[in-house]
Amino acid sequence: MGLTYNTYLSSPSRIYGCKKCKTHLAINEDIISRAFRGQHGKAYLFENVVNVTTLSPQDRNMTTGRHTVRDIVCRGCNETVGWKYDRAYETREQYKEGKFILEAELLVNVK
Repeated sequence: MGLTYNTYLSSPSRIYGCKKCKTHLAINEDIISRAFRGQHGKAYLFENVVNVTTLSPQDRNMTTGRHTVRDIVCRGCNETVGWKYDRAYETREQYKEGKFILEAELLVNVK
């Protein structure tokens, strides 16, 4: 397998990191929407996320319908920070496929 190296992000605005270990996860410019809710409250939909590991897919019934999602954990400390949408069963929700949710309560601004 080899070594896994963390990606360090740069951005003219915010860099979001893991609240527990401050590993870089995403930049403000990759936010698609701030109108999401997670288990811990407010959540953001991101186009790209780095330094995470995706877990096994699961079907979940969410407020917007049924989705196949994978929890994502921080590569630095193994804390769950959100999830990735693999599949949306509702046509109007398919824009989420391949995108990531990060929960605001589990994030910290590292810049």
